[in-house]
Amino acid sequence: MKLKTLIVDDEPLALDVLETFIERIDTLELYGRCENGIQAFNYLNKGEIDLLFLDIEMPTLDGMELLKSLQNPPKVIITTAYREYAVESFELSVVDYLVKPIPFQRFVKAVNKVIPKEKEIPTPSSQSISSFQITERNEKPEAMFIKVDKRIVKVNFADILFIESLKDYIRIHTVSGAYVTYQTMNGICEILPSESFARIHKSFIVAIDKVTSIEAGDLVVCGKSLPIGRSFRDDILEKIYKTGILAVK
Repeated sequence: MKLKTLIVDDEPLALDVLETFIERIDTLELYGRCENGIQAFNYLNKGEIDLLFLDIEMPTLDGMELLKSLQNPPKVIITTAYREYAVESFELSVVDYLVKPIPFQRFVKAVNKVIPKEKEIPTPSSQSISSFQITERNEKPEAMFIKVDKRIVKVNFADILFIESLKDYIRIHTVSGAYVTYQTMNGICEILPSESFARIHKSFIVAIDKVTSIEAGDLVVCGKSLPIGRSFRDDILEKIYKTGILAVK
């Protein structure tokens, strides 16, 4: 018997991530997705849900307020970008507390806490391929696949101009447009070829061969000025000069 599952988050991309995870687990069945606490409250009052994945910071009725308002709550797993609510959440008897971005193996570990032991799901290793950033398995990968809305999109490394951080997401700027996907800057750094890309700021990664100039301490990429963080400055300048793209040091 599958657990009837509801996901609640005000960010559509976060809902997409959870939905994709749930689809990969045979013991879970997605019964609904809600974008705010009011929708979820009305859904939960029907009494059909076994497991709730709940975000905390949402407009009108946040996750903690929703949880406190339920007389007979289902099993609850918190999914949030904020760590500071953990103690209060566990005082409300939540099953687990997941901090975004959520690795699939961590998601599986949380689900295993609510299903019978004989039906536990083998936890994927940290080396397992993510369903959101998958590099082509060549000797020298040339592309990656990312989750954009409900599509899996192929992005060629050679087409990337720069990448910017959007809290729990990143925006990948390419020669043909920009894509927003659920990933951290550290996570994308592990996927990108290190010889072709460089972190220049806590919020920016650039394709080294797309840098056209350095102006007043900024890197210019296709007419866009990007700040260089103080702690990144020496490394990125050295890397650029070594490529021969900028010949005068």
